[in-house]
Amino acid sequence: MNSLLKRNLLIFFRDRSSVFFSLLAVFIILGLYILFLGDLIVDSMENVPGARFLIDSWIMAGLLAVTPVTTSLGAMGTIILDKKYGQYKDFAVAPMNRAAITAGYAVSGFIISVIMTLITFILAEIYIVIYGGELLPLKAVLKVLGLILFNTAFSSIMMFYLVSWFRSVGAYSAACNVVGTLIGFLTGIYIPIGNLPEAVQTVIKVFPPSHMAVLFRRIMMERAESITFAGAPAEMLEKFRLEMGIVFKFGDTILSPGVSLLYVLFFLALFLILSLFRFAKKAA
Repeated sequence: MNSLLKRNLLIFFRDRSSVFFSLLAVFIILGLYILFLGDLIVDSMENVPGARFLIDSWIMAGLLAVTPVTTSLGAMGTIILDKKYGQYKDFAVAPMNRAAITAGYAVSGFIISVIMTLITFILAEIYIVIYGGELLPLKAVLKVLGLILFNTAFSSIMMFYLVSWFRSVGAYSAACNVVGTLIGFLTGIYIPIGNLPEAVQTVIKVFPPSHMAVLFRRIMMERAESITFAGAPAEMLEKFRLEMGIVFKFGDTILSPGVSLLYVLFFLALFLILSLFRFAKKAA
């Protein structure tokens, strides 16, 4: 499996177009934010202390939630190409356990996604500091790193299961375009959730990656919130969190970070079971 793992990593990172398109959604979100979304939101918070730090932290937390989704999907493209050019059949008849072949693709996708997300995190922190914000304290950094590993595991398993259904490069490319286009909306990055219709808010709240965005925002925005809302009523902070998707509310109940974590964990287990079932069905 190690040789297959090394091969998949080299194929991905040597193909600059694969690296670029796996990060395309990130580039689009960041570009829109830098060009007008950031100024638009910050200007609406005129004379609010630390507004830029607050909103920069908000958008960068969202990026960390979506990067594992798009990069793991991009990394799984090796499976489709191997099927197209026949390498997958060569591996199947080679003296290699089928489980090792499957694990080689899945683990390589996970590693690629971790690397790309860590790079995004470093660049995000640099961006925040350049525009007057502060670096995260060590404790918060460790929490973010833990979430990155958890989110990447979830995203990789979800994308691996999705890609397992594709039989052509065209179908895979279409899926990449759809995911890259919708992920920013479904995680409440392009438009804050509080500005959307109730039905759309519900869709976002049940979308698992949006809960990862909530978890990243709670950690990365903590310091900025303490500056911006120092001395403000608790109700004002709660309203801001609800409007910006920093917390989710169902009925009269505000979900705790633990509930969001368990929600994503449920889907991680679900996609893992589905992937194992699909693998066992193929092997039969």
